[in-house]
Formats: sequence, structure tokens, C-alpha cells
Amino acid sequence: MTKLSVNINKIATLRNARGGNVPDLCKVAQDIECFGGQGITVHPRPDERHIRYQDVFDLQPLITTEFNIEGNPTPSFIELVLKVKPTQVTLVPDADDAITSNAGWDTLKYKSFLTEIIQEFQRSHIRTSIFVDPIVAQIEGAKATQTDRVELYTESFAHQYGLGNKLGVQPYVEAAMKAQELGLGLNAGHDLSLDNIAFFKQSVPGLLEVSIGHALIAESLYLGLENVVQMYLSRLA
Repeated sequence: MTKLSVNINKIATLRNARGGNVPDLCKVAQDIECFGGQGITVHPRPDERHIRYQDVFDLQPLITTEFNIEGNPTPSFIELVLKVKPTQVTLVPDADDAITSNAGWDTLKYKSFLTEIIQEFQRSHIRTSIFVDPIVAQIEGAKATQTDRVELYTESFAHQYGLGNKLGVQPYVEAAMKAQELGLGLNAGHDLSLDNIAFFKQSVPGLLEVSIGHALIAESLYLGLENVVQMYLSRLA
């Protein structure tokens, strides 16, 4: 079964919009685990517009499943991850002012940079993953950095699937096959939803984990958080 890690950034966005601690981010994370979620993902950014660095420290002792911290490996981010020691760190090349992640790493261009950071995290026994586009050459470049996993950036698939083009999954299939061939673990995330997740999971071999936040939280407004977590789990079975 593919694991579901729930990104709770949007819960933090809602809390920050009003101040105070409503909704309670830590309680929501614990509830998601109680409802069957198999991981919690956070993506702190330098401006702390949703997840704050303190949130990461507050969550760390409470998470009983897998804790995944995503982000651009700036010095402050690296320091945070090494202090918290999550299950997994996912390296994402997003700019400080990016609304959301919008591209994967050029693993060929940034090989030395990524390798150095990955080795530092692995020395602390933190599983590493690199956010990449579904391009075979980038998968090969990721392997050269000695990362444990790659996370496929799925925005293009989601867009094409929404247009009715199921062939849009083919680059992901090819990237997944290359990852398996090279012994890389495979994650995926961005714009996956209840509408497209089952098709993606059925089409892409070796999918270990998906990280889903925006769609899952939006769907939960209509359907209820516990119900939506269970619906994702049924599609990933």
C-alpha cells in the first residue's frame, strides 16, 4: 500500500489568518493520525506565512507516524531539520516568495550542492528525498547525489488528467521505472486529489508515499476530515 502523508500547511494558514491557536495545528495532526493518516508533512518557509519554525518543534514529540519536513535547504532550514530529526526531509527548490512549489531540482546542475546536504542529513539518520520533475535524466542525476528517494512533482499530471488526457501520466511511469531500476524510493506530490489519486497510484509502479495537503484540506471542508483521510486510504490500497 502507498502511504499517505498529510500536509498541514493549510491548517496553519487558517490559524494565522486570525491569530491565536484556532484551529490547533497539533491537535489536527494528531487527529489525522488517529483517522489513519500514515504521516504528517510540513513545509516551513522563511516568512513563516503558514507553518512556523516553532510549529515544527511543537509537532516533533507528538507525531507517532512519520514526520516529513519539506523545504529549500537554506542554512536556517538545515539547522531546523538537524535539531528536529524527522523521519524524512524533502528538499524543494522553491524561492522565498513562491506561492507554492512550482518546479523540481535540476539534479545535474546542483549535484555537488545536493550531495553535500544529503550527506549531512544522512549522518543524522534522516531519510532524504529530492523533489524532481518526471524526467529520466533528473532521476539519474538524483541517484548520483546518493539520496534515498525522489518525490515526483505531479502538477503536470494533475493538469493533464483534469483535461481528460490520461496519457499525461506516462512521463511519471517512465521516471518511476528508472527510479526502481536505480534503487531509489519513490514519493509523489502536488495537486493530487480524490479525483486523480487512484489512477496515478494504479499507473505508477513502486509508489511508496504521497504527500497531499491543499486538495485534502479543501475536500475536508465539504466531506469531513476523517472521511476524506479514509477515502484517500481506500484509493491507495
